[in-house]
Amino acid sequence: MTTPLNVALLGYGYAGKTFHAPLIAATPGLHLTAVLSSSPAKVHADFPAAQVHAEAAAILADPLIQLVVIATPNDTHHPLAKTALLAGKHVVVDKPFTLTVAEARELEQIAGERGLLLSVFHNRRWDADFLTVKHLIESGQLGRVAQFESHFDRFRPEVRQRWREGAGAGAGLWYDLGPHVIDQALQLFGKPQAVYADLAVRRDGGLSVDDAHVLLRYADKRVILSASMLVAGGSPRFVVHGTRASFVKYGLDTQEDMLKAGLQPGCAGWGDDPRHGELLIGTAGEPQRESVPTLTGDYRAYYGGVHAAITQGAANPVPADQAIAVMEILELALRSSEAKRELSL
Repeated sequence: MTTPLNVALLGYGYAGKTFHAPLIAATPGLHLTAVLSSSPAKVHADFPAAQVHAEAAAILADPLIQLVVIATPNDTHHPLAKTALLAGKHVVVDKPFTLTVAEARELEQIAGERGLLLSVFHNRRWDADFLTVKHLIESGQLGRVAQFESHFDRFRPEVRQRWREGAGAGAGLWYDLGPHVIDQALQLFGKPQAVYADLAVRRDGGLSVDDAHVLLRYADKRVILSASMLVAGGSPRFVVHGTRASFVKYGLDTQEDMLKAGLQPGCAGWGDDPRHGELLIGTAGEPQRESVPTLTGDYRAYYGGVHAAITQGAANPVPADQAIAVMEILELALRSSEAKRELSL
């Protein structure tokens, strides 16, 4: 029998509405009870039975709420998570965890002292393309990886009027997409020795970073992380070069587009990606080319893991220490770009 947990979702903007609410609703044992939003009609159109509050205090004071999910603007993650933990709630925080490593470590300490779950929504560990790359590396089909490239590019030349593209703390592409590509790299290769970053504003009228090129230096490989708002036509999502073969994959995971289209997690075709990658096996002449079907992705694994961690003592799907490691690279890259030089971790 599945143990029920009452969940409060703080924030019903893009992240809350598109990702968190549908995934919570699709997870057995999680009940979306309350939502923090200034637009009750927007929430009730999707979840008629949910309570909607304009202030977080009313939600955090409710003894029936056991899990609080924070999907508000980045600069509010730390204060809201801290308040929720001090109120005795388990907490999930959308990426980025916080704005600084110091804030993240404080939250980890509070959660540890109170025996509460603190987890960060690094959902792209369950991307179809990433799972495929991970399998190829772990199976040894590529040999020893010498170079790994992760591109998360878009073409949005016009600056939109929203906090993610504004000039405030935690805005910009590096805070938005940086956590994704960093977390995936750390899952594959662990912490690097050093970081070199070039973070810039390239768009006309841009107010925050919209172009990022970051090099993670390891003893035996280089990892290149790239994100831009000015790449038309797309670029390879992953390019991996090893001592036996290379792998190239185009196209982003399909789950975000499915969620944006209003499809329910777990529906027919959920997490499928019809775009195959290509394995190029090195030979003395022209490389042998093989099509590699993409594995199926499933973001539902994250919230299923959260429920199991709280109710059964299972492993936290993304524990705070792993999210802190991401914040260390995120923060070091900001410093590297300012100093215009490589910095050791």
